[in-house]
Amino acid sequence: MDINYELYKVFYHVANTLSFSEASKQLFISQSAVSQSIKVLEKKLNQPLFIRSTKRVQLTPEGEILLKHIEPAMNLIRQGENQLLEANTLNGGQLRIGASDTICRYYLLHYLKEFHRLYPGVHIKVTNQTSIACAKLLESSQVDFAITNYPNSGLSSGHHVRVIREFHDVFVANEEYSALRGKSVSLKELQTYPILMLDRKSTTSEFLHSMFQRHQLDLVPEIEISSNDLLIDLARIGLGIAFVPDYCIPENEKSLFVVNLEEELPTRQMVVAHNENVPISQAARQFMEML
Repeated sequence: MDINYELYKVFYHVANTLSFSEASKQLFISQSAVSQSIKVLEKKLNQPLFIRSTKRVQLTPEGEILLKHIEPAMNLIRQGENQLLEANTLNGGQLRIGASDTICRYYLLHYLKEFHRLYPGVHIKVTNQTSIACAKLLESSQVDFAITNYPNSGLSSGHHVRVIREFHDVFVANEEYSALRGKSVSLKELQTYPILMLDRKSTTSEFLHSMFQRHQLDLVPEIEISSNDLLIDLARIGLGIAFVPDYCIPENEKSLFVVNLEEELPTRQMVVAHNENVPISQAARQFMEML
């Protein structure tokens, strides 16, 4: 049965106030419009819903049955409206962030803690993927914004990108490779050593492969994995020379040293990106301003 929602809305207000005039005030329509709507609804349902009197009305048994179903439906609609309205405030709603494990651990944790302290009513959801995968999440609007390493082949002209910090990538090794300590090593020479690096789905892998190709060299890594922390652990036990962002290396690191390169690798950036054509919630805007 196709019955306009507005008719049920009028019925709900009349049933709650038991007055056509009070319902008209709440709905900001005329009393005659209220009366006409109830008549139309009764005709469509082929049931009397109210017993009319001079000042007040009463629900019929059929009206009581209908109210039992309409009232929870109206409450659910109101809750949904309030939740959507709250989503654009800092009192509720959800904040959806896309970021890699490395960025979460070494950069984002402080901001997540501070934002939660300031706005505890906002539910924070962080999706951990590679920087390239985070760009795809952003493209499909599965996250409000993404924090990624840059350059990032997944980001396009439709994304607004802002640099939030710069960093360098470095090769690190343990004392098994002490012959390299203090000397300048070329990328060509590094080819003869076991290279540990992130897998091909990462911006870091794209970056290093492009650096080798720029010097007409082929990069064949010994190990490719998806965790910078594990790369550092593998380098500590001497499985090879790991290529990682410098911000991942602990300040008090004693078992590893940085291999000096002859070639200067370009500086990379960490950026926050969002879709230019998608409205940003107040919570997302506030978080991005903190970065």
